[in-house]
Amino acid sequence: MAARLIDEDPTLAHEHALAASRSAGRIAVVRETVAITAYAVGDFALALRELRTFRRISGRDDQIALMVDSERGVGRPDRALEVGRAVDRASLPTDVRVELAIAMSGARLDLGQPDRALQELDIPELDPDTAFPWSPGLFAARAAVLEELGQDDEAAQWQRRADIAAAALGEVDADSETIEIDEIDEIELDEEIEDPADDAGGDDVDDEPASVQEDDEEERS
Repeated sequence: MAARLIDEDPTLAHEHALAASRSAGRIAVVRETVAITAYAVGDFALALRELRTFRRISGRDDQIALMVDSERGVGRPDRALEVGRAVDRASLPTDVRVELAIAMSGARLDLGQPDRALQELDIPELDPDTAFPWSPGLFAARAAVLEELGQDDEAAQWQRRADIAAAALGEVDADSETIEIDEIDEIELDEEIEDPADDAGGDDVDDEPASVQEDDEEERS
């Protein structure tokens, strides 16, 4: 129930998760759900406690990025970096590793270290030409850091990459009733990202992915 409600009503989802924890508090997924819903409603201290319990029960680091972000939420970016550095990133699933890089970058921004925030995002998964499930968030995080550094043109290019990746992944979901997002190995992005000033002229429409062009044509009709 909590998982179904979290996007539309996080407060109600949190109430359901808390109710479940009262009768099944030793089940890892229950404590994980309490942590996720607590984070969603802004109770970062509770999220941290529940994430530590989930980690102890399950022995897994699946939610390490959320732990880092929760430390940030309670105003401890230095501690957030310590938590993130304490895990073996090579042992993490790819999506978790990317989420951790984004969270670590955010902690660097909290500390006023935008250059180091950008370095946190320089990971092998940063492929500007291919859309993986984690790509939109990673591209958008890089755009935010570049904007903080005053590199507005490059930031705009990365944000556009994020938008294109999200659209491509969304179309794959829309075209199939059974496909799951984590079944998508990769989606090639055919568009060569140009400077935003070049896009304004409309001369590069043939270089855009066909799916993006189709969406634009439907909107005009």
